[in-house]
Formats: sequence, C-alpha cells, structure tokens
Amino acid sequence: MERKSFQLGDTVQMKKQHPCGSNEMEIIRMGMDIRIKCVGCKHSVLIPRAKFEKNMKKVLRSAEYSTES
Repeated sequence: MERKSFQLGDTVQMKKQHPCGSNEMEIIRMGMDIRIKCVGCKHSVLIPRAKFEKNMKKVLRSAEYSTES
C-alpha cells in the first residue's frame, strides 16, 4: 500500500470528528509524533505518526511555500 503524503502546514481531513464537530486538522509539528490543530476550535493534539496515517482521509489544502523574496 502506498504511503500517504503530507507535509507541515497542510490541512487534512480525518476519519473521525473532533468533539467540536470539525474533522479538519492542520499539521503543526512532524516527527515520530505529529501535532495537529483543530481548524474549528484551535485545540491541538499530539498523536503517533502510525495512528495519524491510519486516521487521515485526505489532504484538503496543501501548505504553500513561498521561497522567493
């Protein structure tokens, strides 16, 4: 199975909703654990990468990098 591709700053859709009702999360830290922030209520959660990859549906908005001055 192909690994899901995501990067820092992406907004992703999760399989389960956050208690506030939103299922959109923004990736704010990456490593062995991934910190995601709820777009609805701004609450952040730290979860293991394997669990995040299992529960992520798709990338809704990709991070935009502006490397030009």
